[in-house]
Amino acid sequence: MTSKETAAPIDFATFVLSLSHSALMHLGEAPNPESNVVEQNLPLAKQNIDLLGLIEEKTKGNLDGEEERLITQILFDLRMRYVEKTKGAAGGK
Repeated sequence: MTSKETAAPIDFATFVLSLSHSALMHLGEAPNPESNVVEQNLPLAKQNIDLLGLIEEKTKGNLDGEEERLITQILFDLRMRYVEKTKGAAGGK
């Protein structure tokens, strides 16, 4: 990072979106930002999705409406994508 660049402020949404991007990357839905290569690693995708689920569970009742909607929507989307990928992987065997 150069002296002119500043890191984005870290808040709950940034944290959740970071984990979400990591899950998408491992699902093979987004390129690795360092290598720009798309790779699939379903066990790591599941781990990131499970981490988000744990965060959702442990923060229940402590989030504002926008934060709660964000994590709920992201988890729903990631879980559906994971199910589709695992169906595809199982069907290819």
